Amino acid sequence: MELVSTTDFLALREQLVAAEARAEKAEIAAAEAANVKAINADLLARNALLELQIEKLKRAQFAATSERSARLIDQMELAFEDLEANANEAEALAAAAAAKTTTVKAFTRGRPRRELPEHLPRERVVIAAPQACPCCGGDDLSKLGEDITETLEVIPRQWKVIQTVRERFSCRACEAITQPPAPFHVTARGFFGPSLLAMLLFEKFGVHQPANRQRDRYAREGVDLSLTTIIDQMSAAMRTLQPLYLLIEAHALAAERLHADDTTVPVMAKYKTDTGRIWTYVRDDRPFGGHAPPVALFYYSRDRRGEHPQAHLAGYTGIIQADAYAGYNALLKPDRVPAPLKRALCWAHARRYFFELADIA
Repeated sequence: MELVSTTDFLALREQLVAAEARAEKAEIAAAEAANVKAINADLLARNALLELQIEKLKRAQFAATSERSARLIDQMELAFEDLEANANEAEALAAAAAAKTTTVKAFTRGRPRRELPEHLPRERVVIAAPQACPCCGGDDLSKLGEDITETLEVIPRQWKVIQTVRERFSCRACEAITQPPAPFHVTARGFFGPSLLAMLLFEKFGVHQPANRQRDRYAREGVDLSLTTIIDQMSAAMRTLQPLYLLIEAHALAAERLHADDTTVPVMAKYKTDTGRIWTYVRDDRPFGGHAPPVALFYYSRDRRGEHPQAHLAGYTGIIQADAYAGYNALLKPDRVPAPLKRALCWAHARRYFFELADIA
């Protein structure tokens, strides 16, 4: 029997170790490839699910119930089921491949937290430094740097009473009494400040908070206001803003063209919710190179009778772009005073029927 030299034995052992290392790397690479394939299949399935959900929401929103739409959704559901099955199979293969290899630690990278707004003021709170080294007890400490952690905080709403003092003086020479004039109040004999009035109006019309709910919330904060007082103050504030509203209205009605539309709005009624209407008229010439400030007018009515747009646009002469609602027809009559309006139809409404035909075809 031929003997193997020590040199040959060491060379063979090195080749064996290298072959085992290559085999291990190949197994790890195969496991990683299978894992990537599984992740890709899972992402494809998730994407298909999202597309299916979006399509269903779009069909529900626009009330498209044609047979073509139903077939399209059925096909998407079948495609999603196939992709989901492929994802499960790829995941199983990846798990089987990973079982044959050395476990590789991994982690899921979390979404980075959004930075807090830069415009907010910063309040610096410094934690007291240690007086001695916790390791050796020495007191000769030198600052190396600092770590800052930011926490978002809010200051609760604060109520206060402003006392405006008007001192009276008498003249020692003629005994005349003088006193500075009373400060301006937004509402006559009102005791609500401008900021409070602005908050009431914003809560009412900006976030649709009824006056009675505002009253209850303020009472929980320790300020008991009657519902009648809140409503009276809001009404007085709106009357004060009436001149500004009239200027905005005049600017809108001076436009060469107006975009008009109406939409429903739920209204609280006795024992039920009623349906009202919000009429919107928009002046916006920016798409046509105009430089006039854009503006929108809003009017409210309890129904959709044609008398409402006729009253809103009683003094307007120009082009009105709207849908084919019959309530606008009286504005187009040749004998209308001061002049008949010109109608420009709406592309969004016109193309809607072509999309419906495309769904049916």
